Formats: sequence, C-alpha cells, structure tokens
Amino acid sequence: MSLQGVLQQRITSAQGLLQRAELLCGGWRGGRSSWVSCGPSCASCGDVEGGGGSVGGVVSLLHVFRYRDAAGCSRSLLVDVVADGGLTWVKAVGRKAEALHNIWQGGGQYGDKSIISQAQDFLSASRQQEVQYRHPHVVFAFYNGVSSPMVQRLRDMGVAVRGDIVAVNAMMAQKGEKEEEPFGEEEEPEEEEAEGEEPEEEEGPEEEGLDEEPEEGEEPDGELSLPRVQRGRVLARLSFPAQLQPQSCGSVNLDITTLISYVSALSHGACRGKQLFACAAAVTDFRLILDTLGGPGEKQRAEKLLQRLQLVEDQPSQRTLRLTLSNKVNQRSISIFGTGDSLRAVTMTANSRFVRAAANQGIRYNVFIHQPRALTEGKEWRATPL
Repeated sequence: MSLQGVLQQRITSAQGLLQRAELLCGGWRGGRSSWVSCGPSCASCGDVEGGGGSVGGVVSLLHVFRYRDAAGCSRSLLVDVVADGGLTWVKAVGRKAEALHNIWQGGGQYGDKSIISQAQDFLSASRQQEVQYRHPHVVFAFYNGVSSPMVQRLRDMGVAVRGDIVAVNAMMAQKGEKEEEPFGEEEEPEEEEAEGEEPEEEEGPEEEGLDEEPEEGEEPDGELSLPRVQRGRVLARLSFPAQLQPQSCGSVNLDITTLISYVSALSHGACRGKQLFACAAAVTDFRLILDTLGGPGEKQRAEKLLQRLQLVEDQPSQRTLRLTLSNKVNQRSISIFGTGDSLRAVTMTANSRFVRAAANQGIRYNVFIHQPRALTEGKEWRATPL
C-alpha cells in the first residue's frame, strides 16, 4: 500500500474514533473539551495528505529527524512530508492566517511557537541532514492563508512558501515592521508613538475597511490588538515548486558485498560512468573471500576491477567515529562507510543492517543498497543439472 493510502486509512480510523468519543464524552466533566481538542489533530492529517499529493517522489510522511541545536543539545523534528527523494521537506500548516500572525506579533498564549521559530528549527535540521551531499529544501504549505509580512520573512530566511498570501491592514504592517527592528536609540519609541497617533487622525480618508474596525474599539491608544489580516484580499496564490531532479553523485565507494557482486559469475559487469573508490579494509577482506571461494573467472574479473578503482586508506569521518559498537556495527563497517563519508561518495552496499543500525544512532549515510550476490564459480563443478 502506498504512503497516501496508509495515511488515508489512518484518517478514516481517526474520524471513526472521534465519532465514538463524541457519544461517550457527554456524560463526564471536561469530556467535551477533550473531544474538541482531538479535532485539529485529525484535520492536520488531512493537510499532510494534501501536501503529499502535491509533490512528487514522496519518501515518507510524518518522519522524525534528529539534529543538534546551537547549544549542542539533541533535538527531534517532525517533518510532515519528505519528497523529491529526500530533497524537499514540507511542513503542512492548518492554522488560520490571523492566529499565525497574532502569535508572530507576540499575542499568542504561553508555549505557542511562531512559524518563524519553527522555520529556524527546520533550517537548522536540514543543514545537518544531507541527501546526495545536498541539503534538503524547506517548504511551508499554508492551507488557511498566511500574511504577506510573514511570507517576506520566511523568504528572507530561505524557506519556500505555498498557499494563499493575504493582505494585512496597513497600520498593522507598520507596527509589525517596528517590532522587527532591533533595540536602538531612545528616539525610536517616540517615532512609534507618533505612528500610533497617525491612524486616528487619518481614519476618514483611508480605506473603508479601516473606517469600520476602529468603531469596535479594537485599537485603544494605539496599542496592538488582534492582527487585522484581510483574508478576503488574496495577494497571490503560490503552488509547490517544480519537482527537483536529484543529481547523481559521480563518486562511488564500494563495500565488500558490492565488490563480490561486481565479479560474481551471477552478476558481474555493468559498472561505468563513475569514479570508483575502495578502502583498504574492504579490499583486504575481499581478497580473503576471493582466495577462499572464488573461481578462476571471478579471480580474473577481480584483478581487472581492482586495477580500475582507486584504493584509499581507511579514513572514517568524525561523525562515524561516534558510533557505538554492537553486533550490527563493527569496526570494519565503520572503516568502510566512514571512508565513503569522508570522500563524500555514495557507498554501494548490501549491508542494510549496518545502515539501519547507524540511522538508529542518528547517523544517516548516502548509500545505494542492492541485493547481495555470492561467488558461485568455485561450486559449479559439483552442481546438479536441472
């Protein structure tokens, strides 16, 4: 079943549970509020489904990445949609533009995190996660609109935006810009007070929308009230960027399992157009296996292959040396995969156990995993014809 199919199945199941909870929660205190709090979670899953259907090359949904913040502490980040083979991270935002803008201006409740702060977390994590030695591209998809000042701020940070960009009241835009400025000379608060008085004098000649809102008493003495986001005034509608075409890496680091596959009587040949590397640990163990199990043709192909590739010394990367040894993470694998990481080359391997074990420790490698093959020529003489 596809990822979209699994997500749709979960959404249907969640909706059924919400209907059952609505019938059960009416008789006890606080039950109604608990049921209402579950609704947005189900709605956010619908946003994730929409985001996954708008991009290509979806790898995973609701994927958790580990990264380190500026203080060096380990953090986790939930990415709604990982697309384009891992080169695009999509965050689906379902909150209304008014609420997002209000939180950004400091009017949210305790613990509310603004979209700008979340974007900083996404950028920090993406710089520590490489796909084909390229950093993922961050996209924020707003399904209930986003204010134009927030869009400009996100673009300045390097985050792409998808969704409806709505206008903000001119007075609110000016105040938002003042809050963005760093603390400076003592003259700046005087300028803000002057700007707070101007809208009261110019309410008549301004737009009709400004004439109606001050009557409700939302702007007493020039203080900030709820952001006046004009959802009916859409400035632009942005779709997802075109699907990125992953660029293949020109350097390949060969694991022992790949060296065997390249010379095996079952699957030899077909390596071209790449610069091949192999570390000393891989070649040494490969020769031992070849001398024990290899046939004449396989040994001949192995010599041609070893002449073609570039032999390098074991030079594991610093992050590889932080791995904890276990039954799936041994010193030989650390030397092979760590050397490929230092060379910034894609490691070809059939050792998926090590790749998963390293990922569980927070280290993900750029690898190409293939099916394992064995040296069979030495056993063909005793094979039984079918």
